[in-house]
Amino acid sequence: MTGQCATKQLQGRTYRCYFELALSVMGGKWKPIVLYHLGQEGVRRYSELKRQLPEVTDRMLTRQLRELEADGLVLREVFRQVPPRVEYSLTPQGLGLFPILLAMRDWGAGYEAAMGGASVVSAGEPEGEVPASLHPRYQGRAFQGE
Repeated sequence: MTGQCATKQLQGRTYRCYFELALSVMGGKWKPIVLYHLGQEGVRRYSELKRQLPEVTDRMLTRQLRELEADGLVLREVFRQVPPRVEYSLTPQGLGLFPILLAMRDWGAGYEAAMGGASVVSAGEPEGEVPASLHPRYQGRAFQGE
């Protein structure tokens, strides 16, 4: 039996264990999906992310990106040109989550199979054609914690 963890605070977040901290930073409906796409594709503009997540509202996507940036998982790079261009990519901390996201994706695929498969609601990008590896931009970079 384990004892109660001490309550800690980090950058305005109150948590009792590292698991709780990790979930508060990367948890939610959209953050893991945004992080996964950035890990797969390297650099994305807002409109590209929005196209990949058609169900998310502009307000929610903007909010999630700002939180991921504030938490040091996503880098927002503004290019001073006309028209202005903004690109998002993973930081080394964000890159450290990619193996976890791949494991979650694989678990989801196994769960779907174990539950008898799923019925297709709409035709989207075939999941089997999405590469399981990191975008070449991140190749050769160590995951955080390795």
